[in-house]
Amino acid sequence: MEKFSFKSTAEIEIPKNPIDRVIGQEIAVKFAKISAIQKRHLLLVGPPGTGKSMIARAMAFLLPKPEYEISVIENPEKAERPIIHICSRKDAGINEEVEKTVGKIIPKEEIPSFVSERLGFRCRRCGALSSADIPICPHCGADKFKMRTTPFDDMLAVRSMKKQDRVPALWKLPNGKEQTVIFERYGDKIRMLTTKDVQMLESLEAQKKRRVIVSLDRSTFVQATGASETELLGDVRHDPYGSHPEIGIPTYKRVIAGAVHDAHEGILFVDEIATLSELQRHILTAMQDKHFPITGRNPTSAGASVRVDNVPCDFIFVAASNIQQMEEIIPPLRSRIRGNGYEILVNTTMPITPQNTLKMYQFIAQEIINDGKIPHANKSAVDELIKFSIKAAKEVDNTTGYSLRFRPLAGIIKLSGDFSIFDDSSEIKKEHVVDAEKYAKSIEEQLTERHGSLYKAQFSDYGRKQKRSDVGSI
Repeated sequence: MEKFSFKSTAEIEIPKNPIDRVIGQEIAVKFAKISAIQKRHLLLVGPPGTGKSMIARAMAFLLPKPEYEISVIENPEKAERPIIHICSRKDAGINEEVEKTVGKIIPKEEIPSFVSERLGFRCRRCGALSSADIPICPHCGADKFKMRTTPFDDMLAVRSMKKQDRVPALWKLPNGKEQTVIFERYGDKIRMLTTKDVQMLESLEAQKKRRVIVSLDRSTFVQATGASETELLGDVRHDPYGSHPEIGIPTYKRVIAGAVHDAHEGILFVDEIATLSELQRHILTAMQDKHFPITGRNPTSAGASVRVDNVPCDFIFVAASNIQQMEEIIPPLRSRIRGNGYEILVNTTMPITPQNTLKMYQFIAQEIINDGKIPHANKSAVDELIKFSIKAAKEVDNTTGYSLRFRPLAGIIKLSGDFSIFDDSSEIKKEHVVDAEKYAKSIEEQLTERHGSLYKAQFSDYGRKQKRSDVGSI
């Protein structure tokens, strides 16, 4: 028992790897590690609070960073069918690097005067050069963009010249021949472009008309709550102007990825999988095809006519379910998981052994650290929490051991810590745990204690003069 000796949970070492923080689920953890390495699917079955979500989250830390970014590019020929573009991590930003190498930087002093004037660098009055971002010449004070500069400019309606981005001109080549080139304002410099250079830039510019829908710096863990079809499968936002070329929003900018796409190269986790109902079939399709189209989900929306095909969604599917809802999981989905993955029944208790006692200490310390708002617990408080776990295993599972239904224990730990804060105590003590066990009861338990039974409690809020028939059927 010497190795169990400690004064505070602050002395207990917490594993750095999240998968090693899962308590009492050695078999499930083993298969979770295999699933992460081999890219297999996983179905975890068991009651709430046994660590199913924690296992799924820990799996994500075993996966490498995503390697691909997914974008939607404008389709100039058919706007309703944006093009999917997949870019690897090593190629991300390569277009910007290519753009820097296109053309040739020419000193401003060597550029024809009319070119530097139209680009906004040269003053029309004094001929001095300055930044194109400055509309007033810092040398003579004249407006660089007025067509004429005379003493009568203030009285005449002198029109102004707009600063141009590109100006064509003849340029003498080293071999003595002249060639038409394009001079372009490039930041605070002037770049000379040939016809081929312009074509290259136009091609790069076309690729800029894109929207990243699945970024490189995304999480490898995506939890789908199943709240809506849009959240799971993606959507195309409505545009009240119907993608009007001048006032509407371009189609490719309205595409939204779903959870199945965000989980590409990662883990898609669904807790209580049975609650997804018919949406399970869409997950099955995504798992099989490894890509899933994004379409407008609202038939009355302008996005209903938009469709983006071949959007990647190659993910590891991890689902959680309790035993009672197993029948609500569609058979093809379970078959797919068993065909390329595993079904694991999680533990609800573990034997009382020295090693498992250490794990229980670790769990208590983890909960305190994860909460971040309560102090550490002393040894007597930890021992009282251990007794609560043993008692829970006996009452709920009729087993002698430690309960792995950790949610009630986690609640006791937090409530004990709150009591210690209320008492201005620097640590959680045994009396705080005892008080927490006393007050951490469900409404049903509190009603039973107050009225003797839930049946009697159902009439407790009604006065004597009110008829029992008004209460409703029991």
